[in-house]
Amino acid sequence: MSKRDYYEVLGVSKGASDDELKKAYRRLAMKHHPDRNPGDAAAEEAFKEAKEAYDVLSDANKRRIYDQHGHAAFEQGTGGGGGPGGYADMDDIFGDIFGDIFGGGRQRGGPRRGSDLRYVMELDLEEAVAGIEKRIEVPTMANCGACDGTGAEDRKTETCGTCRGVGQVRMQRGIFQMQQTCPSCGGSGKVIPKPCKACHGTGRVRQEKTLSVKIPAGVDTGDRIRLQGEGEVGQPGAPSGDLYVDIQVRPHPVFEREGDDLYCEIPLRFSQAALGASIAVPTLEGEVEIKIPAETQTGKLFRLRGKGVRSVRSRAPGDLHARVVVETPVNLTARQRELLEEFEQTFQGEDAARHSPKSSTFFDGVRAFWDRMTG
Repeated sequence: MSKRDYYEVLGVSKGASDDELKKAYRRLAMKHHPDRNPGDAAAEEAFKEAKEAYDVLSDANKRRIYDQHGHAAFEQGTGGGGGPGGYADMDDIFGDIFGDIFGGGRQRGGPRRGSDLRYVMELDLEEAVAGIEKRIEVPTMANCGACDGTGAEDRKTETCGTCRGVGQVRMQRGIFQMQQTCPSCGGSGKVIPKPCKACHGTGRVRQEKTLSVKIPAGVDTGDRIRLQGEGEVGQPGAPSGDLYVDIQVRPHPVFEREGDDLYCEIPLRFSQAALGASIAVPTLEGEVEIKIPAETQTGKLFRLRGKGVRSVRSRAPGDLHARVVVETPVNLTARQRELLEEFEQTFQGEDAARHSPKSSTFFDGVRAFWDRMTG
């Protein structure tokens, strides 16, 4: 099955800003997150599709390449790494497609830098808001201890005879002179007479690395933390890659976050909504009491200033928006039902409209509609 256009997946235009991309991804991630849709294969696929699209379009270099070449540019294996604790090799798979034509372009000779890694860290909302330090286990390529990363059993290497230690060879094709990585030494300029048995001459072995990661207060889904030099180790003489920690905030049972603001629903008995009441509203810092005025309707929003989130990019915290939901009582006793029936009788007659203005307006509109249809 052919892949959908990444912009179409996120529902944004090709000229979308980084902020628009992030908002679109956050909305889809919240909607299709597996924790909110247990056992829903379609939701899981939509979540993975949105994540893949955001991973490409949020990276300026990958976005430029995607805009030029589409999905075909990534079909050689950029590494998915989806899901909690997932990893992906983020080294540039494109390189210089035609080599260093006429000797120009990026220098490709010499030892190669280690590949970058990506780790998806899931956080509770409270952890994301307050900040936290977490220890993670990262599978990576590290220096071989048996040969000290040299790849040689006796730790001795020799200059490559093919490229004479340069790491590159030149090729002539017609009028074009092309420069490419030496096939004998892989660009290192060195060859190993006696390869290390532990790492088979690569100088690297796979191992689990434990890291402590400090997550700043206020992060949100889509934020990324870079740990320089904590990716895969490079070839001897080359720097290690970086580790990118991508933040994914789990859905919260009470609050929903939109930027710096939080939203929650507050159930009210209809007697409280009609007569007014003082109720306790939950916040991330504890309960706050607010006054509900008489005759409050479902959907009414109450804003608690400064009770939202202080993000890593803002100076002041956002607000908490509490939405009222008037709840219909259940499991009524005989006496409660009797009182309600008696109460309902008071709404009969011509005076009923002033007690239920919305109902009156609605049914007046329905009658007018049918009069137009039948007239």
